[in-house]
Amino acid sequence: MTTRTLRTLALALAASAVAATLTTLTAPAAGAAAPALAWGACAHKGALPGQECATLAVPVDYRDPDGPTMDVAVSRLRSERPEARRGTLLVIPGGPGGSGLRMLSQKGEALRRELSGAYDLVSLDPRGVGGSTTASCRLAEEDRHLVTLRSWPSPDGSIAENVARSRRVAEACARHGGPVLRSLTTANEVRDIDRFREALGEQRLSAWALSYGTYVGAVYAQKYPHRTDRWVLDSSGDPNPSRVARGWLANMARGAEDRFPDFAAWASAPTTPENLRLADRPEDVRPLFLALAAQLDRSPRETTTAGVPLTGNRLRQSLQNALNTNDFTRLAGLIRTARDPQAIPTLTPDVAGPLGDADAAVTLAVVCNDVRWPSSIPAHERAVTADRARHPLTAGMPVNITPCAFWKDAPADRSTRITDEGPSNILMLQNLRDPATPYSGALEMRESFGARARLVTVDAGGHGAYLSHGNACGDAAVTDFLLTGKRPAQDALCANG
Repeated sequence: MTTRTLRTLALALAASAVAATLTTLTAPAAGAAAPALAWGACAHKGALPGQECATLAVPVDYRDPDGPTMDVAVSRLRSERPEARRGTLLVIPGGPGGSGLRMLSQKGEALRRELSGAYDLVSLDPRGVGGSTTASCRLAEEDRHLVTLRSWPSPDGSIAENVARSRRVAEACARHGGPVLRSLTTANEVRDIDRFREALGEQRLSAWALSYGTYVGAVYAQKYPHRTDRWVLDSSGDPNPSRVARGWLANMARGAEDRFPDFAAWASAPTTPENLRLADRPEDVRPLFLALAAQLDRSPRETTTAGVPLTGNRLRQSLQNALNTNDFTRLAGLIRTARDPQAIPTLTPDVAGPLGDADAAVTLAVVCNDVRWPSSIPAHERAVTADRARHPLTAGMPVNITPCAFWKDAPADRSTRITDEGPSNILMLQNLRDPATPYSGALEMRESFGARARLVTVDAGGHGAYLSHGNACGDAAVTDFLLTGKRPAQDALCANG
């Protein structure tokens, strides 16, 4: 590890004596009866046998607890060994926009194997997502593609088109989103989780939070420390309250640089299938990729998806998505066919079509509602120019202007500052080469928690660590903590494999 890393970890292990201002989150009215849950069969695709679902009514605005309500879809898998049950584990999805019900369906069996009936497993679709009440900005289809929701600059570095689109999207959300869209915030997800806890009749919750969900989990632990049991934050971002999502996006430039060498090594290895091998040496893969992206900037290629060409930015977005995983085959195949003048490239579904209207709305709304974003166009132009030179893999996108710069409504809540005040019951797990939530950002979260947390670093790439990439050491650290409450005495490193 670097000297800075060791220094940061040493500081983080010491109990901080610095007082910090806590953000006040309006809680449900004192003495209010816990809402009842009517459990029944789940209707979503992929639901597990025995997985139950219900609807939780929550206020649209917690400052008006007797006003309009909205629905939050909740789900549970009860312990198959009631005699071994010690509590309830909440699964907090990433995003913003991730579905807790689907995450529970996808990870429920693995969690049951690991935890041997020690927990009822529960989750929710955050407001705006899936089975919960959703919002709409009524965005045009072309504004809902991932390569337009993320502000990739023009091939020459210009951001004029990004500025125009960002204004258009912000205005559409202001016209059509209404109170529901304005309510889509981290603070309200935290409030909804605590209302869910009440409905479950639990005094405390344990949790496994992933990606953006780690910020939700951190804010919950800050606001309700006495209601947390064993708290796992998997793949964390920088919790700096003045930047929040803006900082997460900017850090992706460094994350791509951290992760790309893994792809380059795979794409040049003799063991890689010949039809997917891109070069003989790892150092040749990066210039090959950058040259191809520049060529596609100049001359986009027709693809098997009608009306959706392979541009340089769509290739760059495909790279970002692939780096989150340990399966590089589709990315390598796309690169190979894009370099073949006779072939017609096939796009992967994640970049071939638009997001649904509700998915696009919640993805935008949470990050724009949480904190003020800077609106200076010249400042964004300067930032993009510098970032394109420093991090050509992401070509200035992470620091470019977004609809948040023109968002009409001010944040309803002050962003929460994460501090060392509270019980020492947090375990952080982090891949060393995470492209989406880079290690540098996780160190900031770790330092904020001080002696409340321990960090287990996994010498691996990809996004998401627990039960994701097959690292036995990292998986065991989390499972042991959830089963026994024991964490490493100090921050630890798990070797790859």
